[in-house]
Amino acid sequence: MAFQPQAWRPGLDVLLVLGFSLGRSAVYSILSIIEKSTRDVPLNQQTTTINNSVTPDRSWLDLAYQVAGIGFPLVAVAVALYLLRLTGDRDSIGYDLRRPGPDLARGFGAAALIGIPGLAFYVAARELGINTNVAPANLAENWWTVPVLAGFAVMNGVLEEVVMLAFLLRRFDQLRWSPWVGIAVSAVIRGAYHLYQGFGGFLGNIVMGLVFGYLYRRWGRVMPLVVAHTILDLVSFIGYALLAPYLDWL
Repeated sequence: MAFQPQAWRPGLDVLLVLGFSLGRSAVYSILSIIEKSTRDVPLNQQTTTINNSVTPDRSWLDLAYQVAGIGFPLVAVAVALYLLRLTGDRDSIGYDLRRPGPDLARGFGAAALIGIPGLAFYVAARELGINTNVAPANLAENWWTVPVLAGFAVMNGVLEEVVMLAFLLRRFDQLRWSPWVGIAVSAVIRGAYHLYQGFGGFLGNIVMGLVFGYLYRRWGRVMPLVVAHTILDLVSFIGYALLAPYLDWL
C-alpha cells in the first residue's frame, strides 16, 4: 500500500525508533544509576566497564558476539533512514559522502572541541564523586580486538548522530517544535542513556548534545558529527586499551 501522508504521525515515528534503540538504552541507564547510587560504595569507587568480552576463553565465539553487538544497533539507523526516505527527508540530512574533505575537517574540529574539555570534566566529575570510573575497552586480547573496538566506535557515531540529530530533529521540526527545544530534548535523551556512567556522564553528554545540535543546525549536515563522534570513541576505546596499563588516573 502506498504511503498515505494524511495517516502519518511524526511523533509515532519518534516513539517507535527510540523505543527499540536509544530510548530503551536511556531507560536501562536510569535503572542502572539508581542501582549504583543505592549501593554502600560511593560512585567514584565503582567501575563501569564497556565493550566487554562475552566468551574470553573462546575467541571465535567472542568475535561473533562482538560483530552481532555492532550490527544489530545499526538496524535502528536503517529504520530511521527508511522513515526519512518515506517522507522525502532522506536527502536533506547530509548523511552521504558528497563532501568528504569539509566533513572530515569539521569532524576533527568538533571532536577537539568536545574531547579535550570532556576528558577534564570526566576526571573532575570522578574526583567530585558524581561519576564512576569508566573502563571503555575490556575485550580479551586477540588479533581482532582493535578492529572490533574501531567497529564499535563507528557504530556509536552512526547510531547516535543519525538518530539523535538527523532523525529526531527533523521529526521535531515536523511536530512544529522550536529548534532549540528540539535540540534540548535530544541532548537530555543523549545524557540519559549515558547515566549508567554516573551523573558526570549525564551532564557531559547533555553538553555534547547541545553543541552537536547547534553545529548540525548550522552546517545542515550530520556527517561531520558522525565523524566527530567516531573520532572521540576511537580515542576513548583504543587509547584506553593501549594506555590504561601505564596511566593510573584513567
